[in-house]
Amino acid sequence: MVEYSAQNKKAWEYDAYEFWVKQSGTPGDRAKKDLEDPIKMLKKYAAYFDTYKGIKVANICGSCGKKAVPLAILGAEVTVFDISEDNKKYALEVAAAAKVDLNFEVCDILEIDMEKYGNYFDVVFMEGGILHYFHDIDEFMGIMYSLLKENGKMICSDFHPFTKMSDVLNFEGSTRSYFSQEIFEGEMAHARFYEKSIREQMPKCSYRKYTISEIINSVINSGFTLRKFDEHPAWTNEKVPGEFTVVADKR
Repeated sequence: MVEYSAQNKKAWEYDAYEFWVKQSGTPGDRAKKDLEDPIKMLKKYAAYFDTYKGIKVANICGSCGKKAVPLAILGAEVTVFDISEDNKKYALEVAAAAKVDLNFEVCDILEIDMEKYGNYFDVVFMEGGILHYFHDIDEFMGIMYSLLKENGKMICSDFHPFTKMSDVLNFEGSTRSYFSQEIFEGEMAHARFYEKSIREQMPKCSYRKYTISEIINSVINSGFTLRKFDEHPAWTNEKVPGEFTVVADKR
């Protein structure tokens, strides 16, 4: 495991299970919501899936299974790749309560077992802001390409690069030049939900934030055929961009 991944793992295993219980409910409560309306739980990402039944989905940095479990309920064969054992515990308990199968690999994304998972998936899916955890986006996109079967599809939704300059999503993090290539330490995403005394003790993550052109060029240079690039408004202010979604195919 690379050094910065080990740092991020430490941050994402800090009180994570307890946080998800407080934030999303007990695994049983969360499963009930997922079962009631899995499409609703997928939110805007549902529009990017052509089908669910029987497809193999790699959910990259799938966290607590908040999108993986609804996908499994809809009939997909889902494998979550994530760095946190606490995330795995919560996700598998939700899946068990929902009575669906879920495969969860705790690993560094950069070290996924390609003998097992190379050319295996129909869809590679990620959301919620993960690209900034990887210092070399070309290396990351190359791995995404390798995970997919021929004619497979990548759905990559992430925080809009505009958020480098402005804290429009209210994460209470530092901002910098849009073109900055700096690697820096910052709080994990949900640190802001803790009291100041606890927040100050929480492990930091190591980040590298990208521009739109760096992201799009990395997708293309990794061999993907770019199919779609959508921008989404910030949930705090619909007049400015907060997220984006890239759809690309492996041909």
